[in-house]
Amino acid sequence: MRLRHIKGAEEQIAESPYVIQDPQGLKGKWHEFFGNQNPIRIEVGMGKGKFIMELAEKNPDVNYIGIERYSSVLLRGLQKRSQLELSNIYFMRIDALELADVFDAGEVDRIYLNFSDPWPKDRHAKRRLTSDRFLPIYDQILKKDGIIEFKTDNQDLFRYSLESIPEAGWTVDAHTFDLHNSEMAEGNVMTEYETKFCSEGKPICKLVASRKK
Repeated sequence: MRLRHIKGAEEQIAESPYVIQDPQGLKGKWHEFFGNQNPIRIEVGMGKGKFIMELAEKNPDVNYIGIERYSSVLLRGLQKRSQLELSNIYFMRIDALELADVFDAGEVDRIYLNFSDPWPKDRHAKRRLTSDRFLPIYDQILKKDGIIEFKTDNQDLFRYSLESIPEAGWTVDAHTFDLHNSEMAEGNVMTEYETKFCSEGKPICKLVASRKK
């Protein structure tokens, strides 16, 4: 689906106090930026930000960074963010391939991947956020005991991820093809897409992955 560009989105993002304008300059200094030693968790492809903003509200002792590369989508998140009085969440507009340029080794506690573009054609497999193109990047920035949480409604992408993640040297610690009717549903925070798909009766898939011990 083609994204509708919102006129002036880039200018509003550049002026927002909630968007980090020079994230590369904060590599290795994120705890200084937040002014505490709380864990740092990031969502790659945050969309309009419902998921990560709800987490930030529920967990004031955790620092959150939402990452979105599309200006018009990020702007929608900023409009919601401006209504919240929070000090533990910021956004940035970068591509996931740049994560190791922004975060130092072991600087991130957890990575959330929610309803990523499935890139269904085989020739586009490297663009999937659970491919062996991105997993080494996550490996660089995550703490030794850090984890990845991945949710999707696309079962083909999920099956691909169940294979690609172990092949890259990671362990799938838990997974389900029907999140909302599983033990993994406890404490689940829903995204915009998740709310929509659940209303349509579509099962949601989820996995949790960590490095091989």
